[in-house]
Amino acid sequence: MTTEITNNLPKVVADHIAACNAHDVQAWMATFAPDAMLNDIQREFIGTDAIRGFGDKEIFGDNVTMAVQRAWNRHGDITVHAKLDGAYDKTGLPDPLILSFYFSVRGDQITQLIIVHNKTQV
Repeated sequence: MTTEITNNLPKVVADHIAACNAHDVQAWMATFAPDAMLNDIQREFIGTDAIRGFGDKEIFGDNVTMAVQRAWNRHGDITVHAKLDGAYDKTGLPDPLILSFYFSVRGDQITQLIIVHNKTQV
């Protein structure tokens, strides 16, 4: 069953987005399970050390912010469509840039996050 949750995100997902927007890498990292997997642009980062390296460079180094556009709970997994902004290279990217974030959450931690720039309109 799919439920629209744009204004009622699970706490860990809301905390993750808030930490990104506050440029707080410590709070952002606290949302991940120790053995979590993050996939961005077909690159896998497994475990907190690898995820921290990704975040330091590509999220916090580029001052990325996220504005939630829509979100759903699909059988316990969370999908968030968010508008991104920041100091990253925007060459060839649409404006606005909307990415899909596919969160797997167990308990109060993110165990998997897959970030996709979908080709279909979101």
